[in-house]
Amino acid sequence: MRILIAYHSDYGSTEKMAQAISAGASASQTDCKVTVKQAADTSLNDLEKADVILFGTPVHMGSMAWPMKKLVDETSKLWMENTLEGKVGGVFATGGGLGSAGGGIEQTLISLHSNFLEHGMVVIGFPKSLPGYADAGLHWGVCARTSNHEGMPQGISDAALVAARSYGAHVAAMAAHILGADL
Repeated sequence: MRILIAYHSDYGSTEKMAQAISAGASASQTDCKVTVKQAADTSLNDLEKADVILFGTPVHMGSMAWPMKKLVDETSKLWMENTLEGKVGGVFATGGGLGSAGGGIEQTLISLHSNFLEHGMVVIGFPKSLPGYADAGLHWGVCARTSNHEGMPQGISDAALVAARSYGAHVAAMAAHILGADL
């Protein structure tokens, strides 16, 4: 199984989350090859080759960061050709903002889900029964607050990285189950 994790990171927190998801996926499924790439370095060919695609982004003004949005917009060619149909997807995000709300993190996760569903992908959420959900989970995917109460970057917590590893293992296990006969 080929897993692609494409992300954008401003201060390193989303990148750390991508690496933790990769570690969880690799530990869960020994027969998988995980590739972690920045969104700006991810090609349509990378997406075509992957069986599983995870997108991660920090939240910018209530939505995904523009490098991730640029990658999403570039997939319209793949949408026209139904290339991503049937692939498995997952999403993750980091956010700051004020008021302890994550500054639009849920909306960002939903938006990423929407793009994957537009392609006919099967999208995996983050069940509340998994380790780390209470610290960095929403049913849409794994997420982490990465700023202090003044909205300034403070990094990602160890608890959020536990959740990310848990989510990576879950997505890989579900993909193996869903795609099992096709791999």
